[in-house]
Amino acid sequence: MRVALVIALLCAAPLQAQEFFTLKGHGGPIMDIDVSPSGQIATASFDNSVGLWDGETPLWQEGHRAAVNVVTFWGDTVISAGDDNTVRTWPDGGVLGEHTAKVVELATTNTHVASASWDARIGLWSKDGQGTYLSGHRQGVNSVVFSSDGKTLYSASVDGTIRLWDVETAQEKQLLAKHGFGINKLVLNEAKGWLAYGASDGGTRIIDPVTAEQIADFTLDRRPILSLAYDGAKNLAVGDGQGYIMVIDTEKMAITHDFRAAAKGPIWALAFSPNGQNLHAGGIEDIVYSWPLATLTEHGQMSGETRSFLEDPETLPNGERQFKRKCSICHTLTGDSARKAGPSLHKLFGRRAGTVPDYAYSDILEGSEIVWSAETINGLFDEGPDHYIPGTKMPMQRIAEKQDRDDLIAYLRVATNKE
Repeated sequence: MRVALVIALLCAAPLQAQEFFTLKGHGGPIMDIDVSPSGQIATASFDNSVGLWDGETPLWQEGHRAAVNVVTFWGDTVISAGDDNTVRTWPDGGVLGEHTAKVVELATTNTHVASASWDARIGLWSKDGQGTYLSGHRQGVNSVVFSSDGKTLYSASVDGTIRLWDVETAQEKQLLAKHGFGINKLVLNEAKGWLAYGASDGGTRIIDPVTAEQIADFTLDRRPILSLAYDGAKNLAVGDGQGYIMVIDTEKMAITHDFRAAAKGPIWALAFSPNGQNLHAGGIEDIVYSWPLATLTEHGQMSGETRSFLEDPETLPNGERQFKRKCSICHTLTGDSARKAGPSLHKLFGRRAGTVPDYAYSDILEGSEIVWSAETINGLFDEGPDHYIPGTKMPMQRIAEKQDRDDLIAYLRVATNKE
């Protein structure tokens, strides 16, 4: 039954290429996109969900207990990983592997999955559930990619290095390159003899994958590089933190497009359609956009409904401003949690933590003794969730000024009590 369902998903009719389209349904920013050989689109979102799209209709894969950062097709299986530190397989939601910090990227061969984690390790997992860890990076690992024969793994890290690993022995083979800033993404093309990387200083460079000799440098005055995608032929797409998508012709080693795809926010996710004619992208909105590459700049920017946390704060009372900046990306004020990263705040005051029925809480909040009140909400944002509730999956943030906390609490008293 499980295999039949996945095969049905992989064979689902893809949306028509060479047309501009959007996919709507997620309740949070789009963190990653992958495309199967048939054109099936998979999405990972801050709303803790994986979406598998049959045309414009998503089939939701639920089980992650925090933001999902990456999704990829692996034969008859879909794999995802995220801020809950787990690598999961779908549609069963089983845990293939686990780290001690969030997982931000995956790579696959016919037999193995590699996971890049901010615990500074790489997980190497086989289909039979066996796993090992590769250690050597000094800071979080951001990107992994296998050689075509699956015998070598390339990795990139916040520590600014690119390293090579022997998959069979799980040992480091070579420190290939050092960069002055963290390296976020890798794309390897062994047949053409290049390795592309994007860094946190805005650098997009193409180097020799054996000698690390620089082939081309496409660094622009923007930072950081957050996403890379290759169409398998010649086009390399680059997404950055300021909302631009740059497209590089790797045969001519020249920039062919430099498109301001989003007026606000980053481009976290990029993927080409199998024929390379469409470029799918996602960012701070909860919408996937797909542009025909040939007419990339003719369809306008990402222009969905303005997210509440991006609204002009100067026009709002301070309590509402604090809510929209700190809370609205994860929480609704209505009676349901509406595919958000956090539970609904409706009827918050007097409610015991961890008791909203339509939300999957972290283990630390199951059976919690915390009851939400002015005092406990103040403590949450004064100390920060990671200190007030150690082990919570709430983002690490504080509201340092007491007046801001008081204004937020006053706003929540009214806004969460509306029918």
